[in-house]
Formats: sequence, C-alpha cells, structure tokens
Amino acid sequence: MIEQETDHKEPRTKNQPLGTILVTGGAGFIGTNFIRCYLAKHSDCSIVNLDKLTYAGNLENLRDVEADSRYRFVKGDVADRELVSQLFEKEDFDGVVNFAAESHVDRSILDATPFIVTNIGGTQTLLDIACRHWKGASQPRRFVQVSTDEVYGELGETGRFTEESPLAPNSPYSASKASADLLCRAYFKTHGCPVVITRSSNNYGPYQFPEKLIPLMIVKASRNEKLPVYGDGTNVRDWIHVIDHCRAIDHVLQKGIPGEVYNIGGGYEKRNIDIVRLILDRLGKPETLIEYVKDRPGHDYRYALDASKINREMGWSAEYSFKSGIEETVQWYQRNERWVARCLTGEYRSYYAANYHWREAERE
Repeated sequence: MIEQETDHKEPRTKNQPLGTILVTGGAGFIGTNFIRCYLAKHSDCSIVNLDKLTYAGNLENLRDVEADSRYRFVKGDVADRELVSQLFEKEDFDGVVNFAAESHVDRSILDATPFIVTNIGGTQTLLDIACRHWKGASQPRRFVQVSTDEVYGELGETGRFTEESPLAPNSPYSASKASADLLCRAYFKTHGCPVVITRSSNNYGPYQFPEKLIPLMIVKASRNEKLPVYGDGTNVRDWIHVIDHCRAIDHVLQKGIPGEVYNIGGGYEKRNIDIVRLILDRLGKPETLIEYVKDRPGHDYRYALDASKINREMGWSAEYSFKSGIEETVQWYQRNERWVARCLTGEYRSYYAANYHWREAERE
C-alpha cells in the first residue's frame, strides 16, 4: 500500500518561529538588515535569499552570514515562475517576506517599466506559487508583503494615516506598490492566501544605498559637495530606524493575522531641510553646501503613520530615538567609506562574480 504524501512537520509551538522562509530582495537595504536580525534572534530557522542583484542589491552587506548553514543565497528574479516554483518545491517554505521592489521615486518618474514588472508582476508570481504550494497545508504559513506609507498619498498639516485610509498614490513607484497591495488583498479574499501587508514610514540606517536622502546627504557633506534639496525642503516625513522596522516585520511574520494591514511608523516627523541641517551640524559642515533644486513632479508634502494597531495587537513599538539613530547612522557611514566608494563606483557588483559564480556552477 502506498501512503499519500502529507505535511509531516511537527506542529510549531506558540513561541516557535516559522522554520524556513523565503526572503526576496534580501540583498537590499531593508532585506539585508532583516536577514541579519532574524538569524541573530531565531536559532531554529533557515533563510533562502532570492535577489536579482539590481543596482541596489549588494551581497557584501551579508558577507558575515555567508558561512551560516541556515542561510543560502540564490540569484534570480521574483518574476521568474520556473525558478520560484523550483525553490518552493525544494524548500517547502513556511513563510515569505517580500522585500523585492524597485523603490526609488525619481527612477520611477524616468521609467516606470521596471517598477511594474518587479513590484506588480513579481508579487503576482510569488502569490500564485505560494497559493499553489500552501493549499491544504496543516502548518500555518504567512506571506508578508512589505509595502510603504507612500501608497496613501499625501497628508496635510495634521493627522496620520491609519490602515483604513484610502490608497491614493501619486508617483509611478507608489502606484506600483499600491497595485501589489491590492493584488495581495485579492489573493487573500479569493484564494485564502495567508497574506499580511505592512506599510512603513521612511527608513534610515546602515547599508542604505547612497541615493536616498539621509545617506546621500551624509556622503556629499563628508566630501564637501553640494547637497541638493528639492523645492524649499519643507516636505515632512515620518522616520523609522531600519532595525525597528525589521523587528516589526518579525512580529508580523510570526503573529500577523492574514488579510490584515499593519502600519509601522517611527513617530519622528522631520522636515527634509531640518534633517539636512542636522547632518551638516553633526559633520561640522557649513549650510552654504545646501543647494535648492527644482522640486520633482508629484512630490508628496507630508507622510505620517498611526502605528497604534501593531502596538496594541503585538506589543511592538520603536526603540530607537531619532537622535540616537541618526547619530549611529552618521557614524556608520563615516566608518564605512570604502563601502560607500564601492557603491558609488559600482565596484560592489563584482562581489557576486568573485564569490558566488563557482558555487552556482557546482550546483549545476
């Protein structure tokens, strides 16, 4: 008699983390920090990091976890159905954390195509395959879609976005993320896929590619270069340290209710110009380095998130103050000038060829 194949995993206890998870876009800024945090916190886990290694994907960020038997890197595209299917068949993932995304607003204004392909098409591919492989599973699974507060559009002078706020994206980037969020909602409603959506405020911290506001200003000020500030610099953002964001995602991965949305905000609203001045002051540089430039099209005035839901339901709250977080961040970029230089020259891209090609060849 031939026995039917079933899910033979032992049931997880209440406090036991998901066993094997797929992290997409794990060589990027937030993904890098999440992988480090997750491996450090959970000893009984394993991670497969799937990343296409576009311009912002940097494997050097994860150099110190490469030898960890719980970690494996796979170079590939989240929109590659054959590859993603093979990974699900081989690994039997308990969870997915989808960081993979084109995320720079200015780039989306120049060409929205990569944003549609990755942010929408890649999410659809992951949802299709996760739904198929998880159908009828006896173990709880979770698909965490990592989104952004930008899907809500812009706020006036007061108020905060809640999870019930309508979606009103104003850039091709935020429109692609809102579209992916709606796909996730539809797959939960239609197929019962255990999707949980997180929307965070602006992140800062180590390993952020030096095209975003805070690392860009640190790098340029350190080099006595002009600091370009859009418009009059009064646009307001709610800032969260990346480690606090990663802690929140871990909470959602373990405890999030499928079909729900969780805002993740740091609670530190700052005008862009005030952040620039703070960095100049910290580095002892003059404000004459500030150069006001033409504002970008569709530049949202203000974002701010109400994160009371995740605090109430999961006990999460931000631990970093903005003062300590920005101080640590400035120091990190000062200590890692070679990392910055390799990013700016593109030299970091050679790391994969030097350290991973032979491993891929062995697997083939």
